[in-house]
Amino acid sequence: MTSNDGNHGHHISQQFNADLEEAKKHMLEMGGLVEKQFADSLTAVIEADSSLGTRVIGKDDVLDGMEMKIDEECNLIIARRQPAARDLRLVLAIIKAIRDLERIGDESSKIAKAAIKMSEHREFPDGVVDFRSLGDKVQRMVNMALDAFARYDAEAAIQVAHEDKNVDAEYAIAMRSMVTHMMEDPTTISQVLDVLWALRAMERIGDHAKNICEHVIYMVAGTDVRHLSAKKMAAKINS
Repeated sequence: MTSNDGNHGHHISQQFNADLEEAKKHMLEMGGLVEKQFADSLTAVIEADSSLGTRVIGKDDVLDGMEMKIDEECNLIIARRQPAARDLRLVLAIIKAIRDLERIGDESSKIAKAAIKMSEHREFPDGVVDFRSLGDKVQRMVNMALDAFARYDAEAAIQVAHEDKNVDAEYAIAMRSMVTHMMEDPTTISQVLDVLWALRAMERIGDHAKNICEHVIYMVAGTDVRHLSAKKMAAKINS
């Protein structure tokens, strides 16, 4: 009698790989929705579109549901397949990444709430140009982070960490500009505070994009680079 153990093992391996790819695909789909939510929140601010802001906030439940579903998928993979080495790192990276994605969604909702309040004013205070510029940079960070995850690209992930330094510097400049504006014209304090909250939310989204890139580096290289500068990240994975 011919044994089918080899074929059986092959089928199990194929199914395991399919489960991993499915979880990764769902995580990237969630990332696509988060990118759209963030982009819409920025548009809501810049175009003073309160209805769009309301729609952005309404997507929170969808993202929360996706996070829970993907988390359950990953837990089942761990329980049933007992992955090791790089496969385990992939599952753990997905679990961590969806948490950052959910928080990017939360921060996007904060921007949308600010947009609704800001739409009550006919004119925006100075600093909206800074807002648009910072928004473009953070959008690029999120896109690059998801692309690095999709391609298992540690070098691209390190580049996002470099971008985070630029976002932090531009955020600091924008904040000083807003504070100066409030001091010069106290009648705009309420208006400016709305912009400040939105700027802060964007800076936090950049931090979460950087976190996703740290998960990518851990997944690819098996190296924990949390709390390291981009230069030290590169040195550690190349050592």
